[in-house]
Amino acid sequence: QVQLVESGGGLVQPGGSLRLSCVASGRVDSIYGVGWYRQAPGQQREWVALIPQGGGPEYKDSVKGRFTISRDAAKNTVDLQMNSLKPEDTAVYYCSAEGINPATSSPKQYWGQGTQVTVSS
Repeated sequence: QVQLVESGGGLVQPGGSLRLSCVASGRVDSIYGVGWYRQAPGQQREWVALIPQGGGPEYKDSVKGRFTISRDAAKNTVDLQMNSLKPEDTAVYYCSAEGINPATSSPKQYWGQGTQVTVSS
């Protein structure tokens, strides 16, 4: 199993910045892709930024140029730097990892508990 824990959320004014961090533990060797998702009240969970295994970062159009996803393999962390935040960025942000269950060779997606980001003046 893989455990993910997010941190760094909070309240910020429009135009401000936050940096979210996700720490993975457990069977981190089984992870082949990582990403950040978010879910606003009454909305579906949507992907925000991804790092596919062996690929470069990918971003949702609405956050391109403002958000940056990064991975530190040595620390088993995935960060999301969020700049120029807008009220519509308000959501619970979730870290996610894709991996293969070594016992079944089946894919599995892991989720953190979420961290609240509120952008408001």
